[in-house]
Amino acid sequence: MGALLGLSLGVSAQGKNTGMGGNDGNYESLAERVLKLEKRSDAFNVYFNYASSFQTLDDGKRWSTSFKNKQARIEIKGNITDKLSYRFRHRLNKNNTAQSEDNFAKATDILMVGYQFSDKLAVQGGKMCQNWGGFEFDENPMYIYQYSDMVDNMDNFMAGVNISVKPVPTQEFALNVTDAYNNKFANEYGEAPRSLESNDGLKDLKASNNPLTYIFLWSGSFLNDVLQTRWSCGLQTQAKGKYSRMLILGQKLNLPRFQWYFDYMGAFDGLDRLRIASNEGVAYLEAHGADYFSDVHYNSFITKANWQFAPKCNLMLKGLYETASVQKVEQFKNYRKSYGYMASMEYYPVKKQDFRIFLAYIGRKFDYSDKSGLTDYNTNRIELGFMYRIKAF
Repeated sequence: MGALLGLSLGVSAQGKNTGMGGNDGNYESLAERVLKLEKRSDAFNVYFNYASSFQTLDDGKRWSTSFKNKQARIEIKGNITDKLSYRFRHRLNKNNTAQSEDNFAKATDILMVGYQFSDKLAVQGGKMCQNWGGFEFDENPMYIYQYSDMVDNMDNFMAGVNISVKPVPTQEFALNVTDAYNNKFANEYGEAPRSLESNDGLKDLKASNNPLTYIFLWSGSFLNDVLQTRWSCGLQTQAKGKYSRMLILGQKLNLPRFQWYFDYMGAFDGLDRLRIASNEGVAYLEAHGADYFSDVHYNSFITKANWQFAPKCNLMLKGLYETASVQKVEQFKNYRKSYGYMASMEYYPVKKQDFRIFLAYIGRKFDYSDKSGLTDYNTNRIELGFMYRIKAF
């Protein structure tokens, strides 16, 4: 069981956001367990990702308790041949309305096909997770107790194409080109949006003719997969003359019973794509006749460790430090610092199943500069629940 747990947490499994194919660990499917069906093909794999918990929450004002359904996603994927693969993942608890640009519902995370031309060249197309670097970004959302502010506010499931090249088996380079948004400009920003360029300067925002995102990713493996990297840089078109630039550097230590990663994420938004600053400074923007801030800089530092200290048991520790700054508006320059501290004890009671019972604590602290006029606050959350990646077939 210890080896199975290590496999679940340590290897680059394809149950993550950006992977393809049908192999997802050595878990026994319900069809094999209940119907005694022997699986002879990797062409059709069905998973249900489900997580639920009982939560006690301190939102900074009062304590409250409730039951929450955290995740409910169906996933179907497989390798039709040694060259052709597909993947579909859909959220059962999200809006199914088709968006105005890509005609996909927000509920559909992934619907794509891939073709492996050779061991060194592959292409994927369809709706996919943008191929940003970092290990928090690539992790299966079901296993995340709390995302960093940056990842939590990113919109990254887009229609596009991905080309990957492996000059050697341990090094992969990918070029990912996708839509910048699921919606058209007017649906995303409003009919006549204006950005605040400086303390008093305003600009009317216009739709770009080519609202696309370009990402270059390097995924590396060293020392027999003990050291892993996911580094990326990208450019996203937001409006005419407005671009978002992102740099993400992820590195991971992958030992049999201990895994640890450290991610840096930097966003340099010509127009506030993440909208953390624009939402928190909405009163200031309205007073100046604007809808969004321009020239916003976000930084995130993320670290997470998993330790399989005993059979069937895992200890998770995670920390966050993040900053936000509106560079040309003095009141909101270097205005925000946020902290996250999390711990979880996980227990795997069933052999050959990716089923875990957990007790977790999630704490957040938000500090604002005096000149911003915003009020500091803390939140605390305790969860008792389970996660189950059900391999149905």
